[in-house]
Amino acid sequence: MPLSTPAGNPTLLIRREAFERLGLERVAFDTRFNLTPEEFRVEAGLIAVGPLVGEEALGEVIAELESLGLVYFDDFFELSGNWPEWLTVRVSG
Repeated sequence: MPLSTPAGNPTLLIRREAFERLGLERVAFDTRFNLTPEEFRVEAGLIAVGPLVGEEALGEVIAELESLGLVYFDDFFELSGNWPEWLTVRVSG
């Protein structure tokens, strides 16, 4: 089932296989970004983190994922949230 991504702030999408291959843990994301259960969602092969407030936080996590060996666009991607509120964007992997 596709995941909805809200407008307004970016959402980070990570391939589940890449997340698990690195041994990343949800608790690290929850602690770092103070996430609610709705802000860390898993559906089939895709993990959606966000919406994340602040471009600085997003830039830092992108740099960190790349330093761990993940490849932007192949292993993870960010949706800007730069669309009107009346538009619903759904993603699946």
